[in-house]
Amino acid sequence: MSVWKKAAKAHQKSHKERHQPEERKHLGLLEKKKDYVKRAQDFNEKKETLKLLRKRALNKNPDEFYHHMINSKTENGMHFEKETEAEDTPEQIRLMRSQDLKYITTKRTQELKKIEKLQAQLHLASVDHSVKNKHIYFTKNLDKDELKKKKLEQLSKKELPDVNLDDLAEAAKKKKHLYNELAKRINREKELSVIQQKIEIKRHVENRKNVLPPKRVRRGNRTQAPVYVWQYERKK
Repeated sequence: MSVWKKAAKAHQKSHKERHQPEERKHLGLLEKKKDYVKRAQDFNEKKETLKLLRKRALNKNPDEFYHHMINSKTENGMHFEKETEAEDTPEQIRLMRSQDLKYITTKRTQELKKIEKLQAQLHLASVDHSVKNKHIYFTKNLDKDELKKKKLEQLSKKELPDVNLDDLAEAAKKKKHLYNELAKRINREKELSVIQQKIEIKRHVENRKNVLPPKRVRRGNRTQAPVYVWQYERKK
């Protein structure tokens, strides 16, 4: 019987809903039945969600530990998120947006070469290049008393070299300047290394769109890149 009803309704005229009358346009859009159905479904979904959340809040143990409580706090009954350190510094964001991976790699290589050059200069500066005098005594025909007398004569004739304090101060100042420059170069190379790792990981994440998204194991910060784990893919 239901089949005959459906067949009879197949040729019926579909009645359209009336449009908004001209004299009621100032009241807004006239809601149709399909609009009401969507609004009712959305309202009921939100109602059920609030009901579930209220039930979970009542059944929750306040002394139970959960990991998010480390980064959140409650003051006067209000829940707040703790301020965490930004993952990227403004300079890292600017470089990652404006430059590509080749530029970062080139600059890092240049910094490494400059660091090696500065380390070589400091290594040579720490070496004492002054020639030390050596006195050789031939004791074949001399006894102990004569040998002792010769040594005393040599020590009395030996004079201390003249030391220029200005030269020592200038050398110490130059050495301190080299160490400061080396420290700056090392910090710069570390920053470029972190930026390079972040760009490479971002490219790996974006290029693998056909497989499941990777899972982030560790959140990145200003001194280290984030760590992701991809699902094992069997090679054909």
